[in-house]
Amino acid sequence: MTLNNSQKNILVAPLNWGLGHATRCIPIIRELEKNGYNPIIASDGIALDLLKKELPHLIALELPSYNIEYSRKSANLKWKLIKNSLKITKTIYQEKVLVKKWISEYNLVGLISDNRLGIRNKKIKSIFITHQLNVLSGKTTWISSKLHQHFIAKFDECWVPDLKNFPNFSGVLGHLKKDKSKKLNIKYIGILSRFEKKDLPKKYDLMVILSGPEPQRTILEDKIILELQDYKGKVVFIKGKVEAEQKQEQLGEIIFYNFMQSQQLEKTFNESEIVICRSGYTTIMDLAKLGKKAFFIPTPGQYEQEYLAKKHKRNGLVSFCKQSIFKIEKLKEVNQYSGFSSLNSKTNWEELFQFF
Repeated sequence: MTLNNSQKNILVAPLNWGLGHATRCIPIIRELEKNGYNPIIASDGIALDLLKKELPHLIALELPSYNIEYSRKSANLKWKLIKNSLKITKTIYQEKVLVKKWISEYNLVGLISDNRLGIRNKKIKSIFITHQLNVLSGKTTWISSKLHQHFIAKFDECWVPDLKNFPNFSGVLGHLKKDKSKKLNIKYIGILSRFEKKDLPKKYDLMVILSGPEPQRTILEDKIILELQDYKGKVVFIKGKVEAEQKQEQLGEIIFYNFMQSQQLEKTFNESEIVICRSGYTTIMDLAKLGKKAFFIPTPGQYEQEYLAKKHKRNGLVSFCKQSIFKIEKLKEVNQYSGFSSLNSKTNWEELFQFF
């Protein structure tokens, strides 16, 4: 693709931590195009692979990896992240160097970073997207939150994909006390989802959709497949492995896919009765947009997902359990909860993009 310099070129760069950061940037990228901007995408790993498949007509640039990995034991996750902090700091510096180069090379007029701390530059407008103004980390929550807010304050604006007031979906993660929020120039932009609710006939009794860093994605995949041996009903199982080609396999009443792109995935969501998934925030926004019933299995050791699962259970929307104790019989709890109501959240994109 050749750039049209009469358009405003905006770099959109999501973090490669699972697929959620990348997928929630897709509606932003589409809206940029609708409003006459020229988005350029940048990421690494499976996040970049997914964006290239979904948006093949756009320029795609590769960023250095934060190399975020999960330990096999949830108790070790925090310490593994602390141990890797030096690598992350180095990556942030490399991002800044690349951004400086790309501003000149691609005539950039704006930057949109989804949780990539080095995608900013004082010469042009820089926006940070996050639902985690507070970063939950157990006893160290106060310092992890303060550190994250320190980085957010370096950007010109912070967009939070949620509703400002109750009811909202991120709870304490995405909402600060008034005296703190003013310093970060926060804008609540409504929920982000690449999907639309459609009235389609039910095809699957159960949809399983996985995502997230290894090795926990594979651990959960193996556990659910074992449990499904006793399940009576039609199942579609999306492994969340973005590969060169889509693979499909039928085993009895279960159909497996390594991944699906947006159009097929939207259709499958709408054709499914119940969804088993992680309690990642992007997944929650998708469920809210589609009005689905679900069962959550939070990633072990990820305080954010554990908090979100508990919050939405407390609100009577969805049940959950720890990965280590999941049994297929747990799905009987789903009918005790209302599920998410379809939410049609309107975002004034024209007004937001005037920032550039």
